[in-house]
Amino acid sequence: FMIRRCLRRIPFSRVTLSNLLTGRPSSSSIKLTVDGKDIQVPTGTLLIEAIRKAGIDVPTMCYHSDLKGSGGICRICLVNDVTRPNSPIVSCRTIAEEGMKIETKSEKLVELRATNTSLMFRTHPPTCLTCSNNTKCETQNQASKMNCHAMETKEIMYQQPTNKTKDITTVINRKMELCIGCDRCIQTCNTQCKVYDWENKDFHSVDTYGSMRNSECIQCGQCINRCPTGALSERPEIEPILQALKDNDKHVVFQIAPAIRAAIAEEFGLAPGERVLKNELVTALKKLGKNVTVLDTDFGADLTIIEEASEFVERLVRKLDGKKYLIPEETQSTELPMFTSCCPGWVSFMEKNYPEMLEHLSTCKSPMQMQSAMIKTYWAEKIMKIDPKKIVNVAIMPCTAKKEEKDRADMRTKDFKWTDYILTTRETAKIFKMFGLDPSKLPPSPFDKTMGISSGAGVIFGATGGVLEAALRTGYEVITGRPVPFKNLEILPIRGMEGVRETKFKLENVKPQFKKLEGFECRVAVAHQIENARAIVEIVKEAKRKGQDPPWHLVEIMACPGGCLGGGGQPKPTSLDIRKARASLIYQEDRDLPIRKSHDNPEITEMYSNYLTHALSERAHHLLHRSYTPFKDKYLGYLDPVSYTHLTLPTKAQVQ
Repeated sequence: FMIRRCLRRIPFSRVTLSNLLTGRPSSSSIKLTVDGKDIQVPTGTLLIEAIRKAGIDVPTMCYHSDLKGSGGICRICLVNDVTRPNSPIVSCRTIAEEGMKIETKSEKLVELRATNTSLMFRTHPPTCLTCSNNTKCETQNQASKMNCHAMETKEIMYQQPTNKTKDITTVINRKMELCIGCDRCIQTCNTQCKVYDWENKDFHSVDTYGSMRNSECIQCGQCINRCPTGALSERPEIEPILQALKDNDKHVVFQIAPAIRAAIAEEFGLAPGERVLKNELVTALKKLGKNVTVLDTDFGADLTIIEEASEFVERLVRKLDGKKYLIPEETQSTELPMFTSCCPGWVSFMEKNYPEMLEHLSTCKSPMQMQSAMIKTYWAEKIMKIDPKKIVNVAIMPCTAKKEEKDRADMRTKDFKWTDYILTTRETAKIFKMFGLDPSKLPPSPFDKTMGISSGAGVIFGATGGVLEAALRTGYEVITGRPVPFKNLEILPIRGMEGVRETKFKLENVKPQFKKLEGFECRVAVAHQIENARAIVEIVKEAKRKGQDPPWHLVEIMACPGGCLGGGGQPKPTSLDIRKARASLIYQEDRDLPIRKSHDNPEITEMYSNYLTHALSERAHHLLHRSYTPFKDKYLGYLDPVSYTHLTLPTKAQVQ
């Protein structure tokens, strides 16, 4: 009742949200004044973004720049237009207009913001000390800024929440008593993921259909990145790792994904894009225990490229020449386009939504899982000569969906999992802080040998388009014997943050064994975020239905915006500018490395010579490739066999 009464006091702008979403962007601009500062912004700009352009921060707990349609709930972003006094404006729902004279600071605005902040907290329990988001919580910071602890109005004091649902059925933990009803998770799923797991209920209370495990949730964690409280968090895996570090009978192996080094500095006070922390992380991890080895997942990325590029060439040769390239079996799919398979969120999306299209997915495991398999076979047998059961393999990843990927039935032997534990970037920073370590202040140390050398192609896996670019650097050279026809090996048309990018090139002067590919025009595409991935798949599906050739031959897809550097386990907050800053670090590291192509990595050459024989070999297929399972078959038609007494699960009739 109190929130409804408060909301009625402050009307929406004359320009409604529906006008904003349906209106066409204009190239014209307008001028306005913010706190006495003249600024110019494009017509159609939200007022809150115009104010930010002026370098002024307006607080908000529900609006997010990534999410069209977010905002309008917390009413903390109130400002005044001095030409229309006594009528506060909700800046996240108002379009900036010509001649506005905006005031962001006044006694009345401070009072309204503080009141509305407290209203958002009316059912939020005072459990900050034990919350996973403690010290990183937007609402905690906002409450401190608004001096909410000093407010004594009985109407806005803490009330026991009626919804205490906890959903721990997936790697995303959900605690409803911490939810403030900001709707960011709903907007994330509806505008970025398009999986529609969340729904509004009872005045912005958020609910799901049954458990998250039985939903279409792909566990990408984007909702966590945007949640202003600790209502959503990744499943913690810190404690068993700490126990393993104390066990002298265990050998703890850490591997570090490429996107980590471009973002973890943000957890220690550095600005996004300010600095790469790579070998400094090795130093920090070595200080955690004497039984520690640190390897580079970029090596796993190089290994993935050898297999993935070879698989793509295999499909091309079989499709265009009718002959086999490296694999003698008839079971190799020839479906084109071939979709990359590095992203577990994307794989989950395909298994749940397009089981009939699974043959388009590359059979290659992700770099993490390829490296994990090599750690517990090649590294354990040939290098260290130790029992793989004594290895605790910890992967430091930017992704929450990796926690689900490691638990899959096809990612283990009968004796052990390939990857034992996953730490997100946030969790890794927590461990360092527990031990009093700040990697930004430590000297660099080299990665341990064997799976410690990598190429620039492995590094750019961390950015959207990087997997495709790395695959083309190798695949094109396999077919032609020459580097890709792009300056400095940089395939710029597929770089950037646009939702879908594409390019094409001809295969000319090919090697004799590929003569049927001479003059072939290869068309490739990149998509990031599931809404764009769905569009790509639907285009391919429709072409197949009509008996036409799809418009591409190789497509990279990542579930998260910006690729892994924008993953669900990365530091908070996230925004387009932050992701661009991280990408700039990744591409700079690629340019600075002496090895730029995966097949030039000497450790890769050594591993194939001594263990794997050649790409797509029988042993490589056994250790480095995977299978897929349609979701309905895997989970018995969406019905989870485990009974969770604290959840209302869907009935079989409801599912049907």
